[in-house]
Amino acid sequence: MNEHIKTELPGPKARAMIARDVEVVSPSYPRDYPFVMSHGRGAEAWDVDGNRFLDFAAGIAVCATGHAHPEVVKAVREAAGEFLHISSDYWHERMVALAERLVRLAPMGEPAMAFFCQSGTEAVEGAIKLARYVTGRPRFIGFLGGFHGRTMGSLAFTSSKYTQQKGFAPTMPGVVHVPYPNQYRPIFAGADQGRAALDYIRMLFERSVPASEVAAIVVEPIQGEGGYIVPPPGFLAGLRALCDEHGILLVFDEVQSGVGRTGRMFACEHEGVAPDIMTLAKGLGSGLPIGAVVAKKRIMQQWKRGAHGNTYGGNPITCAAAIATLDLVERDYAANAAAIGDYFLSRLRELAGDYPCIGEVRGRGLMIGVELIEADGSPAAKLCDALITRAFHNGFLLLSCGVSTVRFMPPLSIGRADVDEAMTLLKGALDEALKETRAGAAS
Repeated sequence: MNEHIKTELPGPKARAMIARDVEVVSPSYPRDYPFVMSHGRGAEAWDVDGNRFLDFAAGIAVCATGHAHPEVVKAVREAAGEFLHISSDYWHERMVALAERLVRLAPMGEPAMAFFCQSGTEAVEGAIKLARYVTGRPRFIGFLGGFHGRTMGSLAFTSSKYTQQKGFAPTMPGVVHVPYPNQYRPIFAGADQGRAALDYIRMLFERSVPASEVAAIVVEPIQGEGGYIVPPPGFLAGLRALCDEHGILLVFDEVQSGVGRTGRMFACEHEGVAPDIMTLAKGLGSGLPIGAVVAKKRIMQQWKRGAHGNTYGGNPITCAAAIATLDLVERDYAANAAAIGDYFLSRLRELAGDYPCIGEVRGRGLMIGVELIEADGSPAAKLCDALITRAFHNGFLLLSCGVSTVRFMPPLSIGRADVDEAMTLLKGALDEALKETRAGAAS
């Protein structure tokens, strides 16, 4: 048993709070295990019963700088001491300064502009509204396995699990899904799944989806909820060329992969491909709710006064957190994510050599997925679920994605010692999960 786990899990205080929650909080939240947080520091989190956990979920890749980073906390406190809110009908220094920073960092290769909101789904809504407004076209292309949010526009693109759309049809019309290229689990014939996916889109343009009616292609440069899938080299460049050929806007959803997560500021920079529009959220605020649409200036400046807006966009507290976050990511943490990510990937691939149930280790920086498989190569969904649960009981916070992939998205500030501890906890949880699933299969 992990020496940091002092009580049974969940402990008495955690059980009491969960019992209160059941009576008053919506049951729609997909909670995987009964963790009730008290406080955190860096990659460590404590529950209300005093148990300490290593957190490699980071609030679903949100806590980019770790829990309660002192520089972020200081920036938030200073901003809160001045004023808590002024609507986006007005101006303030931190909103303008954050926009200037994002425009400077943006991978567009030309002048850009920013629009602020509170979440990833709102950023996607803004992006698709902008694309439709500017092009006057009604259709979009998204990808199977993609996750872009849960509001009715963004939900139309989300297809990582059927439960996300179940009961909400019809969503926004006009979205056609195509397969995301997956070299490990190919859908198309041939060795180059990226080229095959591009050919499939061309076929759609010839047969059922007039290219002249497509406003934008919306894609994750690394697919998140769909399984942490890294597309093959050349795929994003192929999308760029296809969009340019037909006057279609290319939207990169960097909500999960952006802000240093992959070892670069934005995941698309690994391929050197520039989007027309980019969406950001999650790690941008180190835990505070902020999202952004960043677009080429010649596109966004076409929005007329009042075409899009919100009440909380550019909130001074969240802008302060985002500026402090970007300071840290630019200064240290993107480079750290690249270096520690390489070390973590190497350790995981060593582990895979000892465990046939590990089908593939993939990722970039500190956006890493480990796909678990059955003996016949099919996804090991039960093993994945058991591993996530056993990891929690061993003091290790993880989440899954895809059908049977364990994802690792720790704070970008972690060091080798954190990875070494993670490997010890992971191996123990995996051994226990294998015993549990084998016993279940035998009974």
